[in-house]
Amino acid sequence: CIEPFSVDAARDCDLVLLAAPGNFSREFARQICGGPRETSVIDSSPAWRLAGDVPLVIPEINGGRRSAEPLVASPSGATAIAAMALWPLHMRYGLKKVIVSTYQAAGGAGQDGQAELEAGIGAWARGEAVPAPQVFEHQLPFNVIPQVGAFLDNGYTAEEMNVAHEVRKLFRLPDSVRISCTAVRVPTLRAHCEAVTVETEDEVDVEEARSVMQDAFGLKVLDEPKDMEYPLPLSATGVNDVQVGRIRKSIAFGDRGLDFFVAGDQVLRGAALNAVLIAEQAVFPKLERQGARQSA
Repeated sequence: CIEPFSVDAARDCDLVLLAAPGNFSREFARQICGGPRETSVIDSSPAWRLAGDVPLVIPEINGGRRSAEPLVASPSGATAIAAMALWPLHMRYGLKKVIVSTYQAAGGAGQDGQAELEAGIGAWARGEAVPAPQVFEHQLPFNVIPQVGAFLDNGYTAEEMNVAHEVRKLFRLPDSVRISCTAVRVPTLRAHCEAVTVETEDEVDVEEARSVMQDAFGLKVLDEPKDMEYPLPLSATGVNDVQVGRIRKSIAFGDRGLDFFVAGDQVLRGAALNAVLIAEQAVFPKLERQGARQSA
């Protein structure tokens, strides 16, 4: 059923999946946590991702007991999509440098962003002027915009720095591992793509790296260039797994480097799916605690 929000109503639940703006989450998430049912909150907004006392979780990477904390944050879509491919490489070879360029769909800015792209293309198809942008900084149809988020004093955008900070937190990386991101908005409806270059601590064998990623849960290798098979926004839309391809030795970093390309549905792996997977992991510890109390 649908009913008006209140903290008391939310506390009637064992788990609350909070998909609301950051300001709403900052005001209410901690109020919801706890209570007679020991309510847990899984938050998909940016509000708590970098908070020191709130775990940032991708279940396949660092879930388990962290998923059962009272308040858990889910990472941004761009972070989650990159992290799914980076994690198995980090486990095998150790990351030293990460350079990411994201190609983010209009839908990453929400329903309004997707609608603005569709309206602009529709106007162009009718021979009309493309309407002035309301959501994006510039016209998105037939254009790319090298800005996602507000610019910071260091020249990066907030989105770019969030990707770096969130990957570092998820992987517990030391400051010596350098991460750089350039985020670009592109005129596709859904599914983000990312070009990734890594330098590793250990030497990388390309075929072994391909096998390592193929064996990783939640990751699908599409890497047959001769057949023009590689990740695409269209093939990644509506698909749970993140796709990875164009896997090759990095000319920049030689035997300790790899280049690859990923595509993933930011609505699924980057939001709803990740939150549900966290919730599934959270349920079992809660049931164990409830069973222990009943036994006592």
